[in-house]
Amino acid sequence: MENAVDRAIGYIWERYSEPLSLSDIAHPLSRSYFARLFRSTTGITPGRFLAAIRIHQAKRLLAHTSTSVTEISFAVGYNSLGSFTNYFTSSVGVSPGRYRRWSRTGELGLPSPQSNPGAGCGAVAGTISLPEGYGNARVYVGAFPTPIVQYPSAAALILDVPSGRPTCYYLTDVPEGTWYVHAVGVADGIGPAPRAHRTSLIGRRDSVTVTADTVTSAAVRLRRELLADPPILLALPDLEPQPADVAVAGCPAIPTPA
Repeated sequence: MENAVDRAIGYIWERYSEPLSLSDIAHPLSRSYFARLFRSTTGITPGRFLAAIRIHQAKRLLAHTSTSVTEISFAVGYNSLGSFTNYFTSSVGVSPGRYRRWSRTGELGLPSPQSNPGAGCGAVAGTISLPEGYGNARVYVGAFPTPIVQYPSAAALILDVPSGRPTCYYLTDVPEGTWYVHAVGVADGIGPAPRAHRTSLIGRRDSVTVTADTVTSAAVRLRRELLADPPILLALPDLEPQPADVAVAGCPAIPTPA
């Protein structure tokens, strides 16, 4: 029944600006059956997927058009500027106006993780690897509470991953709990003009359990995006791949959190 989910996602992308109901999206399946099927395939509800697409499209319009924030809010399906601004800010990590300014000036930096004072913390460590047929990549890696890459993360970093060689990552100060480890990257192509064939890649590890003063292992392999993947909502800096570095054999010793 994955075709039913793909059909529904295509329908959402086509009609996201309209007031869609669960019945509209699920047709001709029953709402309850479709909702279970959709969540088992994508990890989130149809309503959350629709909301993610709306914010994703708003980001695109803010970055590439001069349309006002008010007009954009209505264009992506909101009937209240305040509701749109609040949801955009809580998902992306910055307000619509600031996102527009920063995306055009290149001032988007690494988003700050959420502070959890008093929480017991551990770490998540592992490797990030690329699929075959890609050159070097720059990758954002973070621990998130949901299957969507949205604000805030619990911990995050950016690293360079060379073609054909896994690269180690180490996320510190991750609060106790169960997390999704997301990786979002841009990879060069291979051949004489690698920049001409850059590709966005993603990867995810679900149900990564962190306990205080321990290191949890979670390897992530990147892949091309699929239709069932929710859009990236978090405001990320430019992930421009870097020139190749000298290979380092193995991973360095990782200390136990203090």
